[in-house]
Amino acid sequence: MRRRAFLSVLGGAISARPLAAHAQQGRQLRQIGVLIGAAESDPQVVAGVAAFKTALGELGWIDGRNIRIDYRFAAANVERMQTFAKELIILQPDLLMGQTTAVIAALQRETRTIPIVFIVVSDPVGSGFVESLPRPGGNITGFINIEASLSGKWIEILKELAPGVTRAALLFNPQTAPYFAFYQQPFEAAARSLGVEPISASVHSAADIERVFESLGSRPDTGLALIPDSFTSIKIHVDLVTTLAARYRVPTIYPYRYMVAAGGLISYGVDSVDCIGARRPMSIASSKVPNLPICRSSYRPSLTLPLI
Repeated sequence: MRRRAFLSVLGGAISARPLAAHAQQGRQLRQIGVLIGAAESDPQVVAGVAAFKTALGELGWIDGRNIRIDYRFAAANVERMQTFAKELIILQPDLLMGQTTAVIAALQRETRTIPIVFIVVSDPVGSGFVESLPRPGGNITGFINIEASLSGKWIEILKELAPGVTRAALLFNPQTAPYFAFYQQPFEAAARSLGVEPISASVHSAADIERVFESLGSRPDTGLALIPDSFTSIKIHVDLVTTLAARYRVPTIYPYRYMVAAGGLISYGVDSVDCIGARRPMSIASSKVPNLPICRSSYRPSLTLPLI
């Protein structure tokens, strides 16, 4: 969860919001509502939540002592995201933290006053969450950890890995990744520059994923890339994609390292966010979320291959 950079903003935002209204109601703890787009049992989520709690403790925020954290996990289900967003708003937390674009959209629909800090959001401006990266406005700020141009690199790597590839598909669920054009446009441009036919592979279910692979597997010259998308990032679908990619011999590139650990062929994506130096003093000094610019990663993508 890129914990140090995230927590520098989170800690400042928690401290900054007045507690007077809640104190009048007798509530003594700061309260955070956390809505994760992935499944609670997914290994990367379990590890991320544990790191989140540990890092909060390092900043002096102890769950149950001076802060209360209410978690919800939507497992890439948009309806659950909307339901859980309503549940968290009813609790009137001091701060909301959301992971993935569809989650932030659900939270934004429910409140324009409670501060929201996001992680793993690809295009906050294009999604309508903020006015601009340096001046978000409204009640939302956060971190972007991947650039659209990365999708062009995916096609380059596929071509190097499998020179015979003349067709390449981009896999996404438009419900959980309504920002897919953010990655699709540079993907298509890079593909055409390399003489590769770009294909859009929109899916809504596991059955759709299977049909995509059946189609792609019918030709030996086809590759596949996955965009950052909570639907294709949850364990059940990662396992399905890696299994089908091997079965149909479709060279596939993934956006996250853990997908290679799960059996994927190769990944290329941002490994870390290094913005704490600029963010920490600003977050501590600020009194309003709109004053906190969006933190962009230092853009250090890493290539991950499976250990043999």
